[in-house]
Amino acid sequence: MVRTRSWTKTRALFSGASLAALTMAVAAPAFAQQNEVEEVIVTGFRGSLQQALELKRGSATAGDTILAEDIGKFPDLNLSESIQRISGVALARDGGEGRQISVRGLGPQFTRVRINGMEALTTAGGTDASGGTNRGRSFDFNIFAADLFNSITVQKTSAAETEEGSLGATVDLRTARPLDYDGFKFVASAQASYNSLSEDSSPRAAGMISNTWADGTFGALLSLAYSKRSLLDVGASTVRWAAGDRFAPGFDALPNGAGLPTTVNPAAAANNAAYHPRFPRYDRYDQEQERLGATFALQWKPTDATELTFDYLYAKLDGSRQEQFLEAPSFSVGGACTAANVATSCGIADTNVVSSTITNGVMTAGTFDDVDLRVEDRYDELTTTFNQYSLDFSHAFSDTLKIHAVAGHSESDHQNPVQTTIIWDQFNVDGYRFDYGQGRAPLLTYGNADLTNPSAWRLTQVRMRPQSAVNTYDTVAFDGEWKPNDILTFKAGLSWKQYEFESTELRRSNSASTNQETVIPAGVAAIATSTYAKTVTLPTEGLGVPGGSTTSWISPNYFSALTLFQLNDPTAFGGAWRMGKEPSLSNNNSVGEKDKGGFVQADWDTELAGMPFRGNIGVRYVKTEQTASGYTFLAGAPVPITVDRKYDDTLPSLNMVIEPVENFLVRFGAAQTMSRPNLGSLTPGASVSVSGSSRTVTAGNPNLDPFRAKAYDLSFEWYYQPEALLSVAFFKKEIDSFVQTLSTQTTFTGNPFGLPDSVATAACGATVGCSPSATWNFSTPINTPGGDLTGFEVSFQQPFSFLPGPLANTGIIANYTSVKSSIDYYATVGGVTTKVATNDLTGLSRKAYNLTLYYEDDKISARVSASHRDKYLTRVPGQEAGMVYDGTNETMNLDASFTYTLNDHLKFTLEGVNLTDEFQDQFNGTQDLMNFYHHTGREYLIGVRYTY
Repeated sequence: MVRTRSWTKTRALFSGASLAALTMAVAAPAFAQQNEVEEVIVTGFRGSLQQALELKRGSATAGDTILAEDIGKFPDLNLSESIQRISGVALARDGGEGRQISVRGLGPQFTRVRINGMEALTTAGGTDASGGTNRGRSFDFNIFAADLFNSITVQKTSAAETEEGSLGATVDLRTARPLDYDGFKFVASAQASYNSLSEDSSPRAAGMISNTWADGTFGALLSLAYSKRSLLDVGASTVRWAAGDRFAPGFDALPNGAGLPTTVNPAAAANNAAYHPRFPRYDRYDQEQERLGATFALQWKPTDATELTFDYLYAKLDGSRQEQFLEAPSFSVGGACTAANVATSCGIADTNVVSSTITNGVMTAGTFDDVDLRVEDRYDELTTTFNQYSLDFSHAFSDTLKIHAVAGHSESDHQNPVQTTIIWDQFNVDGYRFDYGQGRAPLLTYGNADLTNPSAWRLTQVRMRPQSAVNTYDTVAFDGEWKPNDILTFKAGLSWKQYEFESTELRRSNSASTNQETVIPAGVAAIATSTYAKTVTLPTEGLGVPGGSTTSWISPNYFSALTLFQLNDPTAFGGAWRMGKEPSLSNNNSVGEKDKGGFVQADWDTELAGMPFRGNIGVRYVKTEQTASGYTFLAGAPVPITVDRKYDDTLPSLNMVIEPVENFLVRFGAAQTMSRPNLGSLTPGASVSVSGSSRTVTAGNPNLDPFRAKAYDLSFEWYYQPEALLSVAFFKKEIDSFVQTLSTQTTFTGNPFGLPDSVATAACGATVGCSPSATWNFSTPINTPGGDLTGFEVSFQQPFSFLPGPLANTGIIANYTSVKSSIDYYATVGGVTTKVATNDLTGLSRKAYNLTLYYEDDKISARVSASHRDKYLTRVPGQEAGMVYDGTNETMNLDASFTYTLNDHLKFTLEGVNLTDEFQDQFNGTQDLMNFYHHTGREYLIGVRYTY
């Protein structure tokens, strides 16, 4: 079992390559591999890399690790940005910083995260484009400052002693502990950051104090980390692209009736067949963020054989976000025009196509009359609070018999208590134009619209959608090992884990499921729009906005409306702001799981035909008891429903390492793995939701089987000189059981779930274009056969010590990952479940690479790191009818850091993050149609670090 105190004494601040697989040693001795590592104290970047390579050689499983000397040594804004530079890891960003990771082509939901040996899950809220509130199993790393952790390990192959739940990887995070240090230790750092787009400066600070007593047998440690961030997130978006006939009756369909004129356009058929942007718009997000974290640890080691550790981790991410849009909603509003609504909200039927440019079935440009415009001001307050405490005990009865136990609790509490949107509309604007043929940023002009006069706008909606997501884990585990001789070690253990997830969402309610968001009390409508107006200006630097585009407009001001409308008073204006869950039942659900498991494993370390040969073989068994609760409809009325089920898995695993030639290792791993279905898929019953022009009906499936796969790994590692490595790893996942969402788009009348039209009528309320006869999106998760995923990784590490002069202090660390997959995707066609596509697994980037060049001597440490991720799919088929897929385009992030050591106590730092000002670029279809195109600017940090 690995026992090491040296990791946090090394300067292994490595942000760019394949490093050592310490496996589970950083998290808990019970889950570690079998290699004893004596205390090693090395200084300097190269010394730490060499130590990492030695640890990698000694591990039985494949993986990668990043180490830091104390705290505050990871150069990135949060943990995920450090992890992205490990081979096989790809990063998804939100709000200008990393949020979730994928490993070897498998998305965030397939990656388990453990903190100090215990599984945990943290969830946050994001923009709609990044998924909004996280109600799944994906871990949001942006909750934590990197300063709180001193080691991160990504374990890529399975062992029986490793808990189940991952198809991709198990990530272990370890906080600092007092017995990692000799005696008293104090570290403090302070930084100032500057963002090039927001032009704001923000502080960051971290500190740690640790001491030991009683001859180093007892210690206490406290660390703190704080950061504040102000940023702009600006760009363009379309929501999606859709054909005109998707919104019946389509363009130029004004009827001759009720005194209305007839519209005749010979090009109407072609215009309605072409894809057009649903919401052509520019967006501005103003975000404020505060991150606070703390760790506290107590350790007692009365003898070399006994150790007791208490760990506590606290993290809180507070944020606010104000989203402002200028858009044209009539391009996605269907429904018949009448004499009553033609002057206001008739929608696409009253939209006249004056001229259009259609290329390969896409309306890339057009000029239009009778277009409805909209301005939105949405304000969110978001808080995620994470608490975890654990007690870890280990004891060696002798050199051959050891035991270990761990127990603890964690909770991630995400609250979005304010999510309010104030909406103004302006109707029947002539001369409106869009042009998407000039680049990712469109030309948008607004004809005869009055964009700067508040009186030209009408208040049409007040949306209020507070929500939450809470995840808790309770864990108890016990294991032991027996080493009868120098060759064999036998291990066995039992574990119990209880997981609870609860999600809520409230909306304006009249105690029924009727949509109230378009209901404006007369007293509120009478308030002059000029009394709660503001001017919004879009920063265009680096965005590529074509000349002539409108970049400034009048908008409602949420903060003024908050007071004038008395939004915090549920009794105001006749109870207009009363909140209830009835209109948003889909997000009011819960899932509970009790997992009971055990494992047996045999490790060996011997020779085979004179070649060093070691590894492990074992099996893990786990039984899952699941309870899922939600809502369904009975005779058109919502009723709560709960479904229980049980299932079990037997998961064998094998890891082998042989050294046929000195310094050349061959590894092989094979395992049966499983990952539980995403939480939102397990909700029983059906729910109906209307949000603007989006109309959805979702039915869960609590009887889903988990994702199950057979995993194989073969790698070759050549340690051809000190501090150097050339390795290649081949991997394959045979996914036998998969879960995907089956979607169909049809009218609510006669829907496949058997819901009565009255449910749709209530959900629609007074929303324009919404009715049972409109097109709705119906979806439900099902199990499908899955498919194969294959790939390889290449890692290279080389110090240039053979070069003359200062160049001898340089080096390179690089890795490249290639992944491909073949997954069959299904949809409902004519009421029959039909395979409609074979494509990559969603979240899979076919290529990714990282490159780090470094320089280090006694005074200067400098590094430049590049991380590239190829494009990846996010939905197959695409969410809009006719779209083959939706996805996110490739990214290339460039970061740099420079450290000057003045003396043994004082260092000065300079860092640059996202130096390429990379865009978050989402697309629809094979045509690469722009869906979301935003950037947040470059980040520069200058700081000082003191160590005593």
